[in-house]
Amino acid sequence: MITPKSTDGQDVISGHSFSLSDLSVDDRKPGISAFMRIRNGADFLETTIESHIEYFDEIVAVHNQCTDTSPAILMRLKQRHGEKLRVVHYTDRVFPPGSVGHAQTPKNAPQSLVNYYNVALALTRYQFATKLDDDHLGIEEGLADAIKRVREDRLHRVMHCFSGLNLARRAEGTLGVTASNPISGNGDIGFFPVSEKTVFGHDRRFETFRHDGLRREFVGFLYWHLKYLKKGNGFDNYELSDNPESRYHKQRERFRGSEIVTVEEVAARLGAKQTQVWLLSPFIDKARLRRDQIKCLRSGLPSEDLITADRRLSQYC
Repeated sequence: MITPKSTDGQDVISGHSFSLSDLSVDDRKPGISAFMRIRNGADFLETTIESHIEYFDEIVAVHNQCTDTSPAILMRLKQRHGEKLRVVHYTDRVFPPGSVGHAQTPKNAPQSLVNYYNVALALTRYQFATKLDDDHLGIEEGLADAIKRVREDRLHRVMHCFSGLNLARRAEGTLGVTASNPISGNGDIGFFPVSEKTVFGHDRRFETFRHDGLRREFVGFLYWHLKYLKKGNGFDNYELSDNPESRYHKQRERFRGSEIVTVEEVAARLGAKQTQVWLLSPFIDKARLRRDQIKCLRSGLPSEDLITADRRLSQYC
């Protein structure tokens, strides 16, 4: 297991190249860790941690290249939550997804996004882990049900996948869901038993997550994704001005031209394509996950609507 160095009272990782032995699989304790990779996440960092921390045995928050108040927020929250929130500064310059630097950097180099993600995972101490972004507002009842299901998993053969809905504000200020890209998490986010087969890999465009040998099962919509509510609509960290060929230019334009709709409209639009999804679902993992997403949206999110979500946002922010 990786042991950070202590510098001026802060835990620091510098120049470390990840290896599979860092995961210390045999030494892990029963329970669930969440790991965060944070760069300028101050907008909703406290919202994310406060709406999730009661459900996990620990949150490992690893920050990198922050020029905002994220490190100060993390240290303040650490004072509140003690050892349940572990804060680490990853000091190496990390190239963002979609950049030339990311495409050209070997996956185990300290400057690699893949290495950064794997180091954050390796810092966790429990048998199950999940990736938590700094712009997730947890949906309380859904989280409670999913966590119960994960804690009852004795076989460790399943990745318990979950999703969120991408929120945006209409001109009059009300919250809605982006019609062009409504769902965050399509099989790449979930609770998984940590092993040497569950690590991040390199694609020239972004990082990928390997989940070799795990069946993916959908456990629900567990968060509201707040990315598009951030300053710069969540695209500032991609360094787009330095990377004119980045795929995230198109994603930003797609968002800017998107209609903003209700959750019910999202369910109806996805449901209009359900015949093909249902036919493929017995054979293709992603089709089965999409089928389960549609079924979940049609039945309604547990105890949460957009008005409630907006009220909870104002509570934290």
